[in-house]
Amino acid sequence: MLSAAEVTSIFESYSLQTSPALAQQFLEYTRLLLAWNRKISLTAIQDPEEIVRFHFAESMLGAKVADLHDGRLADVGSGPGFPGLAIKLYRPEVALTLIESNTKKCAFLSEVARELGLAGVEVLHSTYQELKISEPFDAVTARALGELGALIGWARSSLLPKGNLALWLGQNGVREAMQTGAEWKWHAPYPIPGSDRRFILVGNPPTAR
Repeated sequence: MLSAAEVTSIFESYSLQTSPALAQQFLEYTRLLLAWNRKISLTAIQDPEEIVRFHFAESMLGAKVADLHDGRLADVGSGPGFPGLAIKLYRPEVALTLIESNTKKCAFLSEVARELGLAGVEVLHSTYQELKISEPFDAVTARALGELGALIGWARSSLLPKGNLALWLGQNGVREAMQTGAEWKWHAPYPIPGSDRRFILVGNPPTAR
């Protein structure tokens, strides 16, 4: 397993400022992820350093790119918690709603939140299409979810007028999102360090113009 200093060094390579205590929380998250992964399929990545880079740092980078500091965040199709739970650790002021349709993955998300002592985390066992929300969100995130047309439509009706939609996408996904949501105000795609094919795309719904 990595040390807290090594985790901090990885985050710094992404220009992410953290603390030894936060690095230790991510190490505990990694331990839980690998332990649960032996029972249910959560990630194909087994190497702790790659988990920190690919899952944690890239998730946290999205919070920086989308300027997420507080407010209500809905993470759609959370899986094992990326980007939602990683963002919550990085930005603890965020009130997080994790939307996940798989029962076992919901159990894992709840376990991580409990073990890491995270307040302000809600795990919803649902698809986003079936979800009835009572109050719009400040931000919506989704990583490699697919069904971009449906997701962008849901986000439009679920976000506050000045809210952010942040998507982790490949080149084709970026083109599809911009074409599907042609009326959205899309920021320039942010290239993920170490990759020339993956981006973080942030957009504001049409009413934010």
